Amino acid sequence: MALILNAKELSKAFGSAPLFDNISFTCEEGERIGLIGPNGSGKSTLLKILAGQLTPDAGEVALRKKTRLAYVAQDSVFLPGVTVRARMEQALAGSTVPHDEREAQLVRTLGRAGFEDFQAEAASLSGGWRKRLAIAEALVLAPDVLLLDEPTNHLDLAGIEWLEQLLAQQPFASVVISHDRYFLENVATAMVELNRAYPEGLLRVAGNYSAFLEKKDEFLHAQSKRQEALENMVRREMEWLRRGPKARTTKSKARIGKAHQLMDELGDLNARTRTSTANIDFTATERKTKRLLVLEGLRCELGGKLLLDVLDFVFTQGTRVGLVGANGSGKTTLLRLLQGMLPPSAGTVTKADGLRIVYFDQNRPLDPDTPLRRALAPDADSVVYQGRVIHVNAWAARFLFTQEQLGQPVGRLSGGERARVLIARLMLEPSDLLLLDEPTNDLDIPTLEILEESLLEFPGALVLVTHDRYLLDRVSTVVLGLDGQGGAQRFADYAQWEEWLDGRARTKEQTAPVAAAAAAAASAPAKKKLSYLESREYETIEARIAGAEAEVERWKAALEDPSVFSDHTKIAEASEAHERAREAADALYARWHELEEKAGG
Repeated sequence: MALILNAKELSKAFGSAPLFDNISFTCEEGERIGLIGPNGSGKSTLLKILAGQLTPDAGEVALRKKTRLAYVAQDSVFLPGVTVRARMEQALAGSTVPHDEREAQLVRTLGRAGFEDFQAEAASLSGGWRKRLAIAEALVLAPDVLLLDEPTNHLDLAGIEWLEQLLAQQPFASVVISHDRYFLENVATAMVELNRAYPEGLLRVAGNYSAFLEKKDEFLHAQSKRQEALENMVRREMEWLRRGPKARTTKSKARIGKAHQLMDELGDLNARTRTSTANIDFTATERKTKRLLVLEGLRCELGGKLLLDVLDFVFTQGTRVGLVGANGSGKTTLLRLLQGMLPPSAGTVTKADGLRIVYFDQNRPLDPDTPLRRALAPDADSVVYQGRVIHVNAWAARFLFTQEQLGQPVGRLSGGERARVLIARLMLEPSDLLLLDEPTNDLDIPTLEILEESLLEFPGALVLVTHDRYLLDRVSTVVLGLDGQGGAQRFADYAQWEEWLDGRARTKEQTAPVAAAAAAAASAPAKKKLSYLESREYETIEARIAGAEAEVERWKAALEDPSVFSDHTKIAEASEAHERAREAADALYARWHELEEKAGG
């Protein structure tokens, strides 16, 4: 492949703080580069330099002649009153696309991006659709290189999959900043991590995210061995220097020089490899009650749209729900219902006495003028965490903030740093139920990994709304999918939810030819029919009953096992499991009879 972009020996600093120094970056035709790195390493700055929006302090960026480059910023902002079509026409006005081809290019690009109403006001779109429009504005220019800064932060799961397919199918090269590990796994043909821990300021690996992890592990292992060898050599040279060698001979002078060189190299290596990770640990209450919150017949309508219809769910300690659905399907609404911020249209939300609920809001309401010190410790120069008083300096250090930053206003922090502030505040509130609405936006991968471990160790219940499929699969014990039409389905994992969506789409395509006949029959006397979701449930219920009966038999056999029968702990556990299995089977039989009666009506 031919080189299309070549950045040489780039350096950039803001004030006295260098972001990166003397780094080089290349991109070839058709290459899809995933750009990662810790918060504050300069990823967005590097992308702006490549896009020509920022000038480096040193170095240069060279593009192959006639190369078309398009850049999509992290935040997509549109003026009120401007339509989707108008935005696209404005983008085309400054392009090299011939006038007689612009309308076809506009319609084709918006269609591929999933837009149906070209006259919709851009500013009124949801965050995910605003991001799609921003990407479409870049695509309409037919770029040779597309630069994307954190596009997955604002896209819903369907939008992320759309972007994956788009990048994989199009011939242009792309450089994408993202911390979505599944996205990087599915899309990247090369990975670059920007990090001062590497001798060249970055590590580049051919392949996707898995290949990168393997090579990074090999590099760190080799670096660790080198560090260990250097420490041994420096120790020997230090002992020799302490004996007071005479620096008169050429040989002695050379050895003294070599000793200082080794010490400098070790000091540089130690400085580069000194890493920190945010210390995240959510605090639970001392509650002993297992049943925390019960939803019965929950129904919610907003603005004439049915979002939830007859939802039953029980939250117990250890329940970790991954909440999925398209933008506008009711995920944030359900979180507000659970918190009590919204009353249900029907049904009940029953909370355990004194239930403590903590809510992480995706809108992140932080006053930009508030000093970091006050944002972390609002009432004093210390906080109380898990019964201990911690000074704000030490509390800030847990989240990778320096003492120099404490006086800075929150508005000067990066997106990832603001996310860490909100998590720090969240950790100070003991809770039984955590409601997390997109907590992963702007977090780097090391912080995401710490967040995962904290959520897995949290003893209470939690509901997680996230576009990060890796986090969703790792943390959730059940996935609750909202279809945006009132339906809510339970799944074992995200893959099952996707399969269900695919099956529904196929069914819709297959039933389209008979839609006219169904409409004609609508005037006939009404019969009691199963809804689409009920039909899907009815098709699979016999298999699920068989599975439930097999589970009952398995625990019945366990109760008869001598090794279980003779152990009081095991017999109690097996009895409880057998009872739960029997109740589940009975519930399925009752539901089967209910559906049979309705279908026969």
